[in-house]
Amino acid sequence: MLKYPTIDPIAFSIGPIDIHWYGLMYLFGFLLGGYYAYKRAARADSPVKQSQVEDMVFWIAMGVILGGRVGYVLFYNFDQFLDNPLWLFAVWEGGMSFHGGLLGVILALYLFGRFKANANLVQMGDFVAPMIPIGLGLGRIGNFIGQELWGRHTDAWYGMVFPKEGADALARHPSQLYQAALEGVVLGVILWWFSRKPRPTGAVSGVFLLGYGIFRFLVEFVREPDAHLGFQAFDWMTRGQQLSIPMIIAGLGFIIWAYRKPQAVSQNS
Repeated sequence: MLKYPTIDPIAFSIGPIDIHWYGLMYLFGFLLGGYYAYKRAARADSPVKQSQVEDMVFWIAMGVILGGRVGYVLFYNFDQFLDNPLWLFAVWEGGMSFHGGLLGVILALYLFGRFKANANLVQMGDFVAPMIPIGLGLGRIGNFIGQELWGRHTDAWYGMVFPKEGADALARHPSQLYQAALEGVVLGVILWWFSRKPRPTGAVSGVFLLGYGIFRFLVEFVREPDAHLGFQAFDWMTRGQQLSIPMIIAGLGFIIWAYRKPQAVSQNS
């Protein structure tokens, strides 16, 4: 059994305000993703100018935060929302959903491309997709430090007992680290390699959607389902898997569509 490292989820405090590692991971993700975007924007075929990257990152950040909160409330706590619609705005209680954040980013990219970059949504998606795993990987590390979204019980040697107050004393899969490795490192390397050469428009976005959907679907088999939701179908399918299936289908659709039109080359790949 692995021993959980002693990590204070609070990185530091400024007076009465506690700064948590989870929030810092979001900040680091936006900073590193923005730097990567700035480097990619230097290419002649980029749909975004380097001078626009800072604004683009701000729009994406708003999409992540607002979309993530709305998605968490609607996808995972809809009954509570019906009981108290104002709970949607109780952001201090925490709660973010990747799938909701993705929808928020899609909306942000559509608006930014339309009004700022003169690019369509697919071009913007191809440009941004290789940067997303940076934030995903760091976010999962933040989940691990915060001892949240852990895995199911396991007797394997790599099981880990999370000492968080209120947790049981059973060894669990450190599924946050699995997701950090798959969604952050592996998917990041795949997208970095795939986007190095010109690809048909939509192909890079398709690879991201397909890759994330598959990795998330697989990790959900060892991740503890949300206690108030449990299994959603067939006595084994979780809400995360349900939300990942459309991503897998959309990813395959984008790739097939992209390569049926090889003459349409992505403006950023």
